Amino acid sequence: MAGLRDRLKRSLGVDVGASLNLVGALLRYFSLAFLFPVALALGYSEPLWPFLAAGAITAALGIGMGLLTQGKETVGVREGFLVVSLTWLLVAAVVALPYVLSSDEQLSRPVDAYFEAMSGMTTTGSSIVADLAGLDQSMAMWRQFSQWLGGMGIIVLALAVLPRLRVGGRTLIESEAPGPEFDALATSIRDTARRLWVLYVALTAVLILVLAALGWTGVDERMNLFEAVAHAFGTMPTGGFGTDPRSVELFAPASQWVIALFMAIAGANFALLYRAFVRRQPASLARDEEFRLYLALMLGAAAVLAVVLWESGIQEGEAAVRHAVFQTVSIMTTTGFASTDYNTWLAVAPFAAMIIVALMFPGGSAGSTAGSIKVVRHLIIGKVLRRELDQTLHPEYVSPIRANRVSIDERTVQAVIAFVLLYVGIFVVGAVLLLIDAHRVGLDLSAFDAIAASATTLGNVGPAFGFAGPMGSFAPFSDVSKGIMIALMWIGRLEIIPVAVLLTRAYWRP
Repeated sequence: MAGLRDRLKRSLGVDVGASLNLVGALLRYFSLAFLFPVALALGYSEPLWPFLAAGAITAALGIGMGLLTQGKETVGVREGFLVVSLTWLLVAAVVALPYVLSSDEQLSRPVDAYFEAMSGMTTTGSSIVADLAGLDQSMAMWRQFSQWLGGMGIIVLALAVLPRLRVGGRTLIESEAPGPEFDALATSIRDTARRLWVLYVALTAVLILVLAALGWTGVDERMNLFEAVAHAFGTMPTGGFGTDPRSVELFAPASQWVIALFMAIAGANFALLYRAFVRRQPASLARDEEFRLYLALMLGAAAVLAVVLWESGIQEGEAAVRHAVFQTVSIMTTTGFASTDYNTWLAVAPFAAMIIVALMFPGGSAGSTAGSIKVVRHLIIGKVLRRELDQTLHPEYVSPIRANRVSIDERTVQAVIAFVLLYVGIFVVGAVLLLIDAHRVGLDLSAFDAIAASATTLGNVGPAFGFAGPMGSFAPFSDVSKGIMIALMWIGRLEIIPVAVLLTRAYWRP
């Protein structure tokens, strides 16, 4: 077996066997996640077997891959790209199994189940489900839990528990952690992963307690413990799945403000948050250029949107400020919750709708659970443009690009520019393909709706416009369009490069 693996590696240039062996190990660990919905199903006297069967299939698949292959401890740079890409495809598939095995007609079709599962694991929040009340409570919570697991990344979770990863481990966390580079907190990759997960779990627990307290004290009568847990699972991973077709619209303003605050926290760099709050270095927040730009963009967009809503008569007073802040934070952090149906703004205040679509592109900070381009890339490109203007006036002017007073090498700058160009190109292609397919099947999809659908799935934002708006569903799309958007969610969550690398000949050459 080892000889065959060595021959394959020499002929392909990548150790496929070791990659599959590691993916199998990840699946074995992930099978434990099904114990949570099993416990809920027992408590609510709901069917257990969809979760038990899905867990058994996941464990069997992982064990089988482990028995047929070996060498996960030798995973290196090349194998890391393959592991990350395959893991997200396969984990989404096993997350979909309870949907397919359930009796719910909304998710029983494999393509719909896989769409919902991929949306959850990539923390996109785009949903096929229109009748959320029709889901069993255990199935509804599994839907929420899947995005919580995807938030920090199944790869980081595995790094915290798999003891034998060393060099390959750092490759995986750099591929998984959003942004051009991951700011490590410890020399040990397992320590880094564990510390980030502790912070992630702690913030989730705090949010659950705060939301539940609003319900217990009567501030928000709709916010019971189930809703608090469900919405914490949707907020911290910037996922956006909810328990009501109206998203968070029917919850009290206090709950909406709390969720907005924690969405903003989830969209910040977790390594930076760890330094600021765990290591008690709050000044690091003020010193970080990306964090300052992140807040500036968020506050500036919210202020503009509040003025537009007030001037157009859509909202007034506190409601205008609250909805402007909530929607700005929700869309920019790629969470996708909605405090109001902004789909209706298109007819009354088109500029407000354009702001919503524009906010799908900045994204959150690098090292956060948010998707899209990321603020740090905008920061770097802005510095590049400024340098180009300076060099136009002074050709002899030479200056390195700096972020947080640290010089960024030109290779990283070029990688950022390449990423943004790829991102924009894929976004445009996705919008065109959705529009073509809609015309093919006779679906009423405007160009603006296609643009929003492509931007929201590639950026892992969630809702779009039209029938796929914040209070709508992606169910009317054809299976082909759903396949396109599944690919966009997958590519966007992996930040394009790991998938793009797999499509090059150089990757497979020895």
